[in-house]
Amino acid sequence: MTEVATARKTLLEATDLRVEFPSRGRRAKAVDGVNIAVGEGEIVALVGESGCGKTTLARTLLGLERPTAGRVMYGGAPLSYTSRALKAYRREVQLVLQDPTGSLNPRHTVYEAVAEGPRIHGLPDEERIVAEALSHAGLRPAERYFLRYPHELSGGQRQRVVIAGALALQPRILVADEPVASLDASVRGEILALLLRLREELGLAALVVTHDLGLAWNIADRVAVMYLGRIVESGPVEQVLKEPRHPYTQALLSVLPESPERVVLAGEPPDPTRVPGGCRFHPRCQVLASGLADEADVGHRCRDEALAVLPAVPDAQAACHYANR
Repeated sequence: MTEVATARKTLLEATDLRVEFPSRGRRAKAVDGVNIAVGEGEIVALVGESGCGKTTLARTLLGLERPTAGRVMYGGAPLSYTSRALKAYRREVQLVLQDPTGSLNPRHTVYEAVAEGPRIHGLPDEERIVAEALSHAGLRPAERYFLRYPHELSGGQRQRVVIAGALALQPRILVADEPVASLDASVRGEILALLLRLREELGLAALVVTHDLGLAWNIADRVAVMYLGRIVESGPVEQVLKEPRHPYTQALLSVLPESPERVVLAGEPPDPTRVPGGCRFHPRCQVLASGLADEADVGHRCRDEALAVLPAVPDAQAACHYANR
């Protein structure tokens, strides 16, 4: 897996990305130093609890948020924030939202929903583009769906229409924010299989934002685990999920049905305006709380010594004093 990831040409990359927002007189560090890369035809899962900064990172990679520091690179060039450059960029990098019902205008037919992007970009041969996009999204024959409205479709069909709307612009990367979170369990597998098929048929790369490590296991080549604005573990999906090194990753994995032991984390993620000193996970860390870190003579480092930002490399890595002792 590592060799495959290394061979892929990088399409989208963030370098030392930081995004801050004003909050009650302080600065909330939503993204606090992130390096991440997505290669051609690669699926990367970005995993973490709600509030860890995943969606802000995704929005920044899409150009919807301006970074406070660091930069976003696409095709080896820094992202430009002029309206003309962003319009061209968003044709190449398309967003797929988690709630298809909220994403679709109930007054617009399926045809109008999928045709919106091509119209904005002035693409010729609109009907052919819409038909091909619906077919690629698994709605066949496409013409049967042209005049239907969202309320006439199932949840899975609505999500396929949203995906077709993204495909209509022939992007190179999809950024999918919790793409199956609002769907029934029976439909989730179909949408995940669709994303994998689109990678095979169209060479699409994807960044899939999710809180579900089971989803990451089924779809991703690589996984990046995010906590309190920073990636704390990353690498090939089998390596990270079979042999997690960071206590936070271990805790996330423990909720899966096949996990032999449940790890219950204390409290909620800290306020991003008050990032703890030392390892940012140490106030909730089960390894530190159990005394294992102190026995290994790294407990003081966990409490007081900040960890370096992980680089964007394909190999497995973890930002953890105990794991790296």
